[in-house]
Parts: sequence; C-alpha cells; structure tokens
Amino acid sequence: MKPLSLLAAAAVTLGHGACRGSAAEPPAPAPPAAPVWGVEIVAEYPHEPGSFTQGLLFHGGHLYESTGLYGQSEVREVELATGRVLRRAGLAPDEFGEGLARVGDRLVQLTWMEGRAPVWDLATLRRKGEHRYRGEGWGLAFDGERLIQSDGSDRLVFRDPESFAPLGSLRVTDGGRPVSALNELEWVEGRLYATLWRADEIAVIDPETGRLVARIDASALLPPAERARVDVLNGIAHDPESGLFLLTGKLWESLFAVRWVRPQEGQ
Repeated sequence: MKPLSLLAAAAVTLGHGACRGSAAEPPAPAPPAAPVWGVEIVAEYPHEPGSFTQGLLFHGGHLYESTGLYGQSEVREVELATGRVLRRAGLAPDEFGEGLARVGDRLVQLTWMEGRAPVWDLATLRRKGEHRYRGEGWGLAFDGERLIQSDGSDRLVFRDPESFAPLGSLRVTDGGRPVSALNELEWVEGRLYATLWRADEIAVIDPETGRLVARIDASALLPPAERARVDVLNGIAHDPESGLFLLTGKLWESLFAVRWVRPQEGQ
C-alpha cells in the first residue's frame, strides 16, 4: 500500500501545481475614457484670414504665431485686439513652418519635413540659429524645463531646450487606446493641451502618464457654413492674466478667447 500512497500523493501534488500554473491572471480593466468638456466663448477677435496657422503663443500682451505653406511660412507678432501683424519674419522658401514655443528670450519654431528648428530672437524677430532633428515636426511647447514636440502620431518627444537633444518620449492614450494626430501644443499649469488634426477637439494630457484628462469639443466655435470653407483648428495659446485660452485655425477669420465648460458646470 505504501507505493500506492506515494503515487497518489504525488498525483495530488502535481495536480495542484498544474492548476496553479494554468490559472490565467484576469486582464487589468482598461482605464475609463476621458470626459468631454465644452467651450464658452468670452470674446472674438479678428484673425488674418490668409494665415495658415501652425503654432500660437501669448506673451507680453501680444500673440506670436507660426504660419505654414512653402514660400509663405513666417513667424509673426500679432496685436490681439485687432489681429494686425506688428512684425513678421519669413522662413526660407523650402521651409514649411509648424509649432512654436518660447524659451526665455527666444522663439523656437519647427518645420514640417525639413528637420530644422529655426531659433528667433524674441525682441527683434531675427533668426539667430537653428536646431536639427529627425522626423516630422508638428507642435511644440515648453514646460519650463523641457521642450515637448509632437509629430502627428500618438507620441510626444521631450527635448533639451538648449541642444534640442531628445530626452525621452511619452505615448498618449485615452481609455487604454492610443490618441494619434497630436498637433499644436500648449503647456498650462502642469497639463499639456494638444489640438487633434481634423477632429475639432483638444486633448488635455497628463504629462506623467500620457493619459487624457479630458477631451474638449471645440466644434461649435464656427457656424457650419464658415467651417466648411476654412481649414482645421490649429492654434491654442493661454493668457495667464485672464486665465482664458485663445483658439484659432488655419485660414480662420476669427480668434476666440474661451474658457472650458466641464460637464457639471453645464448642467
């Protein structure tokens, strides 16, 4: 009986081991999708309708704007109240302007496919150098320590503001799924805001996790007839004094000062 008892015990032991080894861990639940916020228009300002807006920022009471298209790309200083261009500087004919960020007394601008990031003197708008990088350039923002670059995918690249060397990257997700077409960027109080190409939406991104805090529906900024004859939402800036955000788009005739409307605020 002893050998049989040993065999039975061994079988029980092996059976328990097999059960433990084959038991699959339940998949972790996907994080919930981000809530949708709206926009409330506080003011509307003129915007040059020929401006193919690619980057936008607000500093010292004025807008600074990067425009695109080959042979037409510029960096500009613009008067907010009137939309009047106060100063402008052109890019080379083979450069297509994209995102724009301020680093101290400099403006750093991206180009779409040329791998060049022109550096401009803020006071004079004179070109004082450039950085080189690989891949496409879409949006650019500065968080006070690092530049953050988008390339139209779901990936953000962090860069050294002095050398433009890559420091790391971050994938952006919502409900566990990638959020692609990240475009123009703006950094405000620890959060990153990104327009989404062809979506009339703005993604509010947690820079630590890459997860969306919210999606902002900006589709009601323009009436349907006007929306049909212009290009995409592609300019976002922030006025720290008023707390308002400034939104416009490619070839838009208006620039809007807005505040976000969270779901509980609109009920």
